[in-house]
Amino acid sequence: MNAHGTAVLDLNADLGEGFGRWRLTDDDALLSVVTSANVACGFHAGDPSTMRRVCERAAERGVRIGAQVSYRDLAGFGRRAMDVPPDELADEITYQIGALRVFARAAGADVAYVKPHGALYNRTVTDAEQAAAVVAGVLRAGGALPVLGLPGSRLHEAAARAGLPVVGEAFADRAYTAAGALVPRRTPGAVVLDPDAVVARSVRMAREAAVTALTGEEVAVQARSLCLHGDTPGAADLARRVRAALEAAGVRLEAFA
Repeated sequence: MNAHGTAVLDLNADLGEGFGRWRLTDDDALLSVVTSANVACGFHAGDPSTMRRVCERAAERGVRIGAQVSYRDLAGFGRRAMDVPPDELADEITYQIGALRVFARAAGADVAYVKPHGALYNRTVTDAEQAAAVVAGVLRAGGALPVLGLPGSRLHEAAARAGLPVVGEAFADRAYTAAGALVPRRTPGAVVLDPDAVVARSVRMAREAAVTALTGEEVAVQARSLCLHGDTPGAADLARRVRAALEAAGVRLEAFA
């Protein structure tokens, strides 16, 4: 909520998730809905041409460009647990941000924030060492980039200590634990598949800052940005429904960066 009691929310989606002839996300359709684009930087998905194309189209539509950094895991789509030495991980974070920044600036925009993907996102919720490595990589890239992530995570703690802005994120299509963490994807019910439920959860998160955990408890959700997964079947249509429902509920959709 802002000072006038109006709910303000950013809509973000993972884009550019493909490489070569393979494309997973409907980038053009989603760019007509979201206010921020988490662009794959080549480590879990993405290639130079895809990164250029998404940056150009995001810039044309006024959508903020974020670097979606990941473990180096194309085969596993960045969703496999990996043990990467902190110094090496920090270098790889800087590398990914730098690669995307060149394309963003060429398109007349810039990288506006950073968000980890998949296994790295989940690891940095609780792993202080890996979180610190991500922050070190962001700092080396320069620009005091905001870090988008789960509220209360070790990543946000490390970013705040380093003087980087932190932005809380919520997930309408992912189940929560009673502690406010995301239920692991391998757990039955971890992904909310019912479109009506996703829409209803989105509105409740925005208006009431709450969600019901998988085990039934009520969980507080303080988020400035709502993630709409781009790799979900029918993602673009669902994103349109979520946006329409939020606007009908009086939520103002606005990028955070």
